[in-house]
Amino acid sequence: MTEPPVKQQTTNAFYGQAVASFAVSIAAVAIGIGYLDASAWVRGFLAIAVLYLTTSAFTLAKVIRDRQEVVQIVSRVDQARVDKLLAEHDPFAKP
Repeated sequence: MTEPPVKQQTTNAFYGQAVASFAVSIAAVAIGIGYLDASAWVRGFLAIAVLYLTTSAFTLAKVIRDRQEVVQIVSRVDQARVDKLLAEHDPFAKP
């Protein structure tokens, strides 16, 4: 028999830590760019670069998550096929 897959769920503390860490890091970069002794063009460029980096990181995380989910689904389908073949196979059946 196959065991049901274990649901992987993060705790509220882990979720809170991730959100807080993200907020602190974005705030620190924004404050650093704001107090930077450079022209407005340089600060604007750095701000756009940080926004681009942030959106790219979110996109990469989503792509990795989606790829992992596809692998898990394919693995479950293959396992179901093997289970069906094993359940239907009777080694003591007469030909």
